[in-house]
Parts: sequence; structure tokens; C-alpha cells
Amino acid sequence: MDTYDKSRSQTSPIDLCAAIDAAVTAAHAGAAILQSYAHHRADLVIDRKARNDLVSQADREAEAAIIQELQARTPKFGIVAEETGGKPQGHATWYIDPLDGTTNFLHDIPHYAVSIALIAHAGTPLSATETLAEDTPVVGVVYDPSREELFTAVHGLGAWLNGRRITCSRTQTIEDAVLATGFPFRDFSFAAQYMPMLHDAINRARGVRRMGAAALDLAWTACGRYDGYWEMGLAPWDVAAGTLILREAGGACSDMHQQDPWPIGGRVVAGNKLIERALHEMIAPHLDKKD
Repeated sequence: MDTYDKSRSQTSPIDLCAAIDAAVTAAHAGAAILQSYAHHRADLVIDRKARNDLVSQADREAEAAIIQELQARTPKFGIVAEETGGKPQGHATWYIDPLDGTTNFLHDIPHYAVSIALIAHAGTPLSATETLAEDTPVVGVVYDPSREELFTAVHGLGAWLNGRRITCSRTQTIEDAVLATGFPFRDFSFAAQYMPMLHDAINRARGVRRMGAAALDLAWTACGRYDGYWEMGLAPWDVAAGTLILREAGGACSDMHQQDPWPIGGRVVAGNKLIERALHEMIAPHLDKKD
């Protein structure tokens, strides 16, 4: 895992209002590029990074537009982006996925999103009275341009869909829940753990859905469309924004091993607080111990 300079000092808190404004503007800039390519997918140049891991110039150009906007508005923050990399640094770091759901996008399935989150690092003040004890998502934006749905959240202030406050569902048991998940598609090393989890979920839950965009899975859980969600093999930028949106909607989003302060390792368990706890109990018997 990347490290950053813990010796830094800061005299004033992060301006979260300015940060969410920058993230929303950047998300729209990236989405505009995606949608300009959406009508000409056959012309896209597509590269294969690994098995079932694709990237197109739509991803790259959208990411460049997002980074340009964020660097102009928040030059002191670090940037970690899917295509161009980077490392955590400064008082806070942007985590960027310019196109979550690339396979959906390339196959003309209208279920993909831009995901942008700001992670404030341990020791960073958020106000005159609050200093973070651990790395914490503090700004989150997930924008679905196909539906024109903008999910946003700010630490301590709440979560919204197109400006309307959202809350997660009140479903109390897995038996009454619709769950979201993601199958192994790139990294199959955890398939032996995951498949028994899926078997249990199919046999217990009201329904299980796999839509192929983790950021939207979290956002949809935040607004109550799903009751819970779990997945393995993700990247930090897949889940950073959705983690905050779900938490600010009254839910819980945690590392599957319950060790990291947010699911930076890409193994996520989420839902309203009852369902998240029940999911941890359901998957625990099948989960290998973390080294």
C-alpha cells in the first residue's frame, strides 16, 4: 500500500464545500467525454491491460479532464487515478475512477459512472474541533450520465441524489433483502472463498443482482434500491466515493476483514447497519484469514 508523509502539518481545516464543488465539476467534465464517445463506440481504440481488464481512450481522456479540473482547484491534494496511477500525499488525496463499468460502456449497456472521492489522511483537521484519527473519505461523487443521476456526500453533512437527501433501506434481515454483488472477473484467486458466499446469498436473500459497476452498487445501496452489497477484488477508486455516500446515508461500509478504516483493499461489505452486520456473519465462515 502506498504511504504518504505523516510529518506534514496544517494550520486550517479542509474546505469541504470547495472540495465537493470541485469534484462535481470534474465529474461532469469527465462524463461529457464519456457521453461523446457513447454514440461512437465502434470507433473506440481499446487496449487490454489484463484478462477482462479493458481500457479505451474514453477512460483516458475522461481521467485527464477530471485531473485537470481537480489540480486547478485543489493543487495541494494528492491524486490516485485508475489509469495514470499516483500515490497518497499531502493532507488529502483524490481517488478517481473515470469510468466505473468499462465493460458495460463498451457493450452499450447503460450502467456506468464517474467516481471521485477525497480521502483525508489521519491527523488532518476538518474543523476547529475535529481532527481525524484515521484515513477517512470526506467527499464523494458518483455520477451516472446515462440516467443523469448525481450522487454526492460530504462528511458529517449527509448524502444526496440530484440534490435530494437519501437514506438507505430499513430492511432488517437478509431473507427480506435484495443484495448486490460482483463475480470474480479479473482476479480469480479468491473464487474459492466467494462462490460459497454467493451460494448462501442466493439461498437466503430475496434476490441477488450483479450489474457490473461497484460505485453504482454502493450508491444504489445508499438510496435504498439495494439493501446490501458485498464484493471482492476491487480497487480503492472503485469504492472510495460510494463508501462515503453510503455512510452519510445512514448505512455502513467496511473492509471485509474489518481492519482498514475504509475498504481500500477492495473487499467491501455494505448495507444498512443491520444488513451489513448480517452480511459479515454470512461471509465470515468462507473468508480466509488476512495475512
